[in-house]
Amino acid sequence: MSSTDYQMIRKAILTKTCMEAEYNGYMRQMCPQTLGISKKGEEQALFYQYAGESSKGLDVAGSPKNWRCMPVASLSGLRVIEGDWKGGPNHSQPQSCVSEVDVEAAY
Repeated sequence: MSSTDYQMIRKAILTKTCMEAEYNGYMRQMCPQTLGISKKGEEQALFYQYAGESSKGLDVAGSPKNWRCMPVASLSGLRVIEGDWKGGPNHSQPQSCVSEVDVEAAY
């Protein structure tokens, strides 16, 4: 059984919708790209962060350094927001964040 946040992220991927959430004390605006289960058996998502804050800071728009892998349970205040859906230029490279992929954004 998947969590409510998992289902919200799943729908956002399928509809290419942006999201906002707090993670590690930082508010982030991001677009979910991949969702499933991590090697540890946790719900996990790969996001492209385009705005907000981060402990590492954000690089320029479109940078491959703005990919973020996050456990779904660690997100708080998750919500859908208005905005153009974004992804990084290197998403065609294999990701290792989610080991059992449930859904992935179509390009």
